[in-house]
Amino acid sequence: MSVTLVKTKKLPASTPIFCTSPSSWDADSKLLSPAQRAWAKAVGFAGKVDTHTLIADEKGGIALVLAGVRGADDPYALSALPQALPVGRYRLAEDGLALDPQAAALSWSLGDYVFDAYKARGRAGAELLLADGPEAQRGLAVATAMCATRDLVNTPAEDMGPAHLANAVKLVGKPHGAKVKEIVGDALLKQNFPAIHAVGRAAAADRAPRLIELTWGNPKHPKLSLVGKGVCFDSGGLDIKPADGMRLMKKDMGGAANALGLAALVMALKLPVHLQLLIPAVENAISGNAFRPGDVFRTRKGLTIEIGNTDAEGRVVLCDAMAYACEAKPDLLIDMATLTGAARVALGPELPALFTRDMALGRELVDLGLQERDPLWHMPLWQPYQALIETPMADVSNSGSSPMAGAVTAALFLDRFVPAEQPWLHIDLFAWTNLSRPGRPVGGEAQTIRTLIHYLERRYSA
Repeated sequence: MSVTLVKTKKLPASTPIFCTSPSSWDADSKLLSPAQRAWAKAVGFAGKVDTHTLIADEKGGIALVLAGVRGADDPYALSALPQALPVGRYRLAEDGLALDPQAAALSWSLGDYVFDAYKARGRAGAELLLADGPEAQRGLAVATAMCATRDLVNTPAEDMGPAHLANAVKLVGKPHGAKVKEIVGDALLKQNFPAIHAVGRAAAADRAPRLIELTWGNPKHPKLSLVGKGVCFDSGGLDIKPADGMRLMKKDMGGAANALGLAALVMALKLPVHLQLLIPAVENAISGNAFRPGDVFRTRKGLTIEIGNTDAEGRVVLCDAMAYACEAKPDLLIDMATLTGAARVALGPELPALFTRDMALGRELVDLGLQERDPLWHMPLWQPYQALIETPMADVSNSGSSPMAGAVTAALFLDRFVPAEQPWLHIDLFAWTNLSRPGRPVGGEAQTIRTLIHYLERRYSA
């Protein structure tokens, strides 16, 4: 992280950053000296978002940075600066638009994010000094969770198989005293997780399927269950994907990465909950024992599934994990998954699809997501479409009989494994950014984490 929290009242020597916005520039510019205003005018700086200019001092050093931001609480307010400013120490100026310390810490950290596990970054990022305090600390905690989520999604499948993912969960849980256990390979059959085993068995020789479970917190507190789809690579199985469709399938564990990022924040912020994180981790591979179109499997819940398409495997591994979570009757169940291309067709890559039976909660989360600039969009669990996943061979088919409403039928499939009285959120997300912007480089992305942690803090506030 290129943000340093300073406990002393006076920050060390550093260059001030004068923040302003297009709407406040006229007023803010009056706080500058005549020479500084003249320079800003000469170079065309007027507070435009994500622009900046440097103002020199009499010795040729940098006296001041002028930076255009969208607003005081924008999570990407300073994201354009860490990789653009000359290497050195900076601080927020006392004059101009006053940034929220949380937004400052978060936006600077996200702007300095580079996935450099395999290729060294081009340059070091500039450093931001902030006064230590709860808001700045929270901003860094959120940034840490988001950047770790991005790292997991960006890591190639060769280095992010089911066992690697389990190790990542252990690393996240250890500082908080969380307990982590795994059910691996054929032990899934013995402990009644047959659907997870069916999808992952083709890769079992080298990459055994598993259910990863992390638990943390006081058992007397309300139970929060998070479930993340952990398909570490998805070839499509015997219904194999074309090359273009397979290219980004290292990110098919993006639901697990995001669920782990959210769990990390729950623990870091010490929410008063009894946390359970479940990640069914598999690779959907092809071999002689791969599950086949037309196969029928009995699930943990007892319902039978006919495999209409082996490339609709995510809902199959999720159903066992979600049924297990529901056995303890949690106060809230949230599952996160890169589940359907249909959700992307409907909403695009930046709007995860939210499904919930609670219409008021759905509206609340949409509004909160817009407020946080971490959006999601409520879509319907339209019960008449249950007919599209009916089959004479089993209780339910894992693929719809029509190409229409694919995100809805996938959610309805999961709906059958969640009791009617169970509070539940299903989030179908992309976990990827394909358009580079400040703080949001092309690659793996954390989606809905900030919105959900805000909601959970509100729900479980003392």
